[in-house]
Amino acid sequence: MVNHFIGLLRTLLTGSLIDTGPRHTAEDLVEFLEGQHVKLAVNTHYHEDHIGANRLIQQRLGLEIYAHPESILYIERIPELPPYREFIWGVPEPSNVLPVPRRIRTNRFVFDVVETPGHSEGHVALVEREMGWCFSGDLFVSEKPKVTHLGSSIRNTVRSTQRLVEIDTDKLILFTSPGRIIRDGRRALETCVQYLRELSQRARILWEEGLTVTAIRDTLLGGESPLAQMTGGELSSENLIRVILRDWGAL
Repeated sequence: MVNHFIGLLRTLLTGSLIDTGPRHTAEDLVEFLEGQHVKLAVNTHYHEDHIGANRLIQQRLGLEIYAHPESILYIERIPELPPYREFIWGVPEPSNVLPVPRRIRTNRFVFDVVETPGHSEGHVALVEREMGWCFSGDLFVSEKPKVTHLGSSIRNTVRSTQRLVEIDTDKLILFTSPGRIIRDGRRALETCVQYLRELSQRARILWEEGLTVTAIRDTLLGGESPLAQMTGGELSSENLIRVILRDWGAL
């Protein structure tokens, strides 16, 4: 719940809401927002833990909600979710959202909307250049990620992360979905880019030497992550290797 606490703090600060959280917390979120001076919301992407309160916010508060056009296709329909995701976050109701503009203006701040596919298609990050803030959605989770899902793209993740590294700001403070605030965000992003590039190169070499995906996973990542069992295999270290090899045309 730390990520939602951070989200509420930035709502008070900026007058905008970045992501609306899961369906299970929608009532609590709307109760908090009532009486606040919130003008709009932006979905960084279409996954259910980021759009779950969209419909209720629209019904009760009348807020306009924005998302990348590629995310809108998923937000406007009822998703089919694996059981564990439905249990943890709940199933969001469809909502009607608008294409996000290139720039979001609030009473005090201006956010550039940066296209950052990788974790999913239709993913965006929001950057306030003067303050050096970067709300990175799920593009960045850690400096050295060990798992992913098959809907991701490591190649696009590297490109999008590098795009954030190169943003012209004096500083870059990352606000991440897991709740971390990283003061030296640029260094964290650079570390992630280097790690993923090296991991990809080593995975390709081992594949060309004839190792299986499972053997590459064990060699480079030390075996499977406990998240694989918890998520029915959706988030796994093996998927990370599969996505890397798929991105490079090996699978």
